[in-house]
Amino acid sequence: MYDRMGVSVLTVSPASIPDIHFYSKHLMEPFTVRILGCGSALPTLQHFPSSQVVELREKQFLIDCGEGTQIQLRRLHIRFSRIIAVFISHLHGDHCFGLPGMLSTFGMTGRTAPLHLYAPATFEPVLRQMLDFFCQNLGFEVVYHPVDTTLHRVVYEDRSLTVETVPLQHRIECCGYLFREKPTLPHIRRDMLDFYHIPVSQINNIKAGADWTTPEGFLVPNSRLTYPSNPPRSYAYCSDTRYFKTLCKLVKGVNTLYHESTYTTEDVKRARLYWHSTSHQAAQVARDAGVGKLLLGHYSARYGNEEKLLEEAKEVFPNTFLTQEGKTFEI
Repeated sequence: MYDRMGVSVLTVSPASIPDIHFYSKHLMEPFTVRILGCGSALPTLQHFPSSQVVELREKQFLIDCGEGTQIQLRRLHIRFSRIIAVFISHLHGDHCFGLPGMLSTFGMTGRTAPLHLYAPATFEPVLRQMLDFFCQNLGFEVVYHPVDTTLHRVVYEDRSLTVETVPLQHRIECCGYLFREKPTLPHIRRDMLDFYHIPVSQINNIKAGADWTTPEGFLVPNSRLTYPSNPPRSYAYCSDTRYFKTLCKLVKGVNTLYHESTYTTEDVKRARLYWHSTSHQAAQVARDAGVGKLLLGHYSARYGNEEKLLEEAKEVFPNTFLTQEGKTFEI
């Protein structure tokens, strides 16, 4: 085809435009868990007590706060001011002894934004006494949210995600936390917007499902202008707990499961005595729940290394990984 000047012009029909898909990893917001500590109650030179940072869409959440958590935050260059909430699973010291020092440091470094704290309901009088005695004039508010560890329910929600409690079975009241990303709107195909000269003002309508009609009356279906959003992701943190068969139902299908694995199978009697799990039992939960991958942690100080724990878990659930201080896992 030629224009009036005799120059060849390439014509393209809408149907001939190829579907252009960007790889989802370039479009997905980071959803990560970073390990600050993965040891159990007895201090060792290998591991810090339990603590993790979950990050989604530039928001950071701290799960458990064992002794030394603030040192690990410093060491891993995690800014104190970016942590918006702390979730405590239970009131054993290796999961909460780091809290007084961390709150005090937050105050000394000039924090002004409120810090939301989720913990078992029995923690409230201890927290108030601790704040009155050690943390006067912090400069920011500690907003306490009592948690009923016997219920499976949403305790936190914002535009990006929800956090649910996961009832666990330990020597004292204890729960895990399940972080669920909320579904996002479909992705706009910029190549199609350019081709049909669709104004920017219509992008939100198209994301909401609207079709587009060209000035010539040609209807462009929404499916031609968008491609599906990435499936929402989820992360479950199962702190100290003995093995029980129904736990898998509460964490069904999550992308990543962290499950305590204090002991090897040869110490299963010790696990029963102290209401903990073996790595083999953690893998059973992962397998029965159909999760994407399993992270092990809360290692007993009795082991020189954790390779035996990993081997036993992989026999049941191959996609298993050891946590380690400083490691970051993509959800």
